[in-house]
Amino acid sequence: MKELPGPLDRVMAAEYATWFKALADPTRIQIVSLLARRGVPMNVGEIVAAVDVVQSTVSAHLKVLAEVRFLLSEHRGTATYYRINDACVDCFPTAADIVMGRPVPAQPAPAAQSLGALP
Repeated sequence: MKELPGPLDRVMAAEYATWFKALADPTRIQIVSLLARRGVPMNVGEIVAAVDVVQSTVSAHLKVLAEVRFLLSEHRGTATYYRINDACVDCFPTAADIVMGRPVPAQPAPAAQSLGALP
């Protein structure tokens, strides 16, 4: 008799839950899609203008997205610029497959990418 698969272990489930929770807001989805589509770092003022939400709300959403490393930030003078963390975002579809118990898709060879400074 074949044993049925069990759930993810608690630690992995908690990690994935933080990722999904970070995207569980329409404004955060807008911010992620904006930064991904633009492909260049943007400051808070530019993001505010694009998503038409007040600065304090955008800043709070950026903090959530940066905490789970979907976004990377760099301070330039008095402004903070945000960009997509490609390494983290590339893992997200795989996380969804793992949670759903689907075979994990083959990953392309990782490109040499620094997660530190912006270009």
